[in-house]
Amino acid sequence: MSSIEIIRAAGLGFAYQKDEDGQSWALRDINLSIDKGEFVAILGSNGSGKSTLAKHFNALLLPTNGELYVNGLNTTDTANHWQIRQSAGMVFQNPDNQIVATTVEEDVAFGPENLGLPSAEIRERVDEALELVGMSDYKQHAPHLLSGGQKQRVAIAGVIAMRPKCLILDEPTAMLDPRGRREVLETVARLNHEEGITVILITHFMEEAVATDRTIILESGRVVMVGTPQEIFSRVEELRALGLDTPPVAELARELRQHGVALSSSVLTVDELVKQLCF
Repeated sequence: MSSIEIIRAAGLGFAYQKDEDGQSWALRDINLSIDKGEFVAILGSNGSGKSTLAKHFNALLLPTNGELYVNGLNTTDTANHWQIRQSAGMVFQNPDNQIVATTVEEDVAFGPENLGLPSAEIRERVDEALELVGMSDYKQHAPHLLSGGQKQRVAIAGVIAMRPKCLILDEPTAMLDPRGRREVLETVARLNHEEGITVILITHFMEEAVATDRTIILESGRVVMVGTPQEIFSRVEELRALGLDTPPVAELARELRQHGVALSSSVLTVDELVKQLCF
């Protein structure tokens, strides 16, 4: 069965401002496509263009040149922006910037209410979204009393209640402790695997890309690597030249191989490492 494209960038370039020598480019000649149902990580060092690219995926930023299509709609046509932002929901780094109400369920209802939906459908969407992110028991709680991971899951629920086809997460775990990071990543993976929602994860944590279908590496506003996590993280020296590390388990496996332990180069998780060491 052929795949269906939800995001396509063709020759995408973006300049924030002009300098004395011309354009100051944040993105240059980006060509990529993301299929419906894919889980894709976009990695890169600070200043590589990750967040700038993410903001193009729901038309918060528009190309300086080239084109970007979301669900077949060209973002440069402002008449498409309402549909694009319903198709591609965005979750940002700081959940406090997306939480607007005094209770969890009111916050999740905010988006559907602004769509003018009937009360019964809003209630259904709120309950469904909170169930999907594991926050049903907190619907009457005040958001400011929640942990960072819980707040981010509420922010995700608020986007999910809009029924997007694609979920874009821009550094969603950057401000969280390890437990909060785990909660958010498990939630996102479940939404992808069980609900079929396309997920685009922008991150600088290499280990967060391990569970994805495909990884894209940016450097100085250009795509420099594309492949499965196994393919990308086997290119250790190239990653280091870009100022990036490999996931800790992959690094440990590499050092064990250097000391004569027979391990596959595709080892990326603790479970995979234990399995190969013990069997």
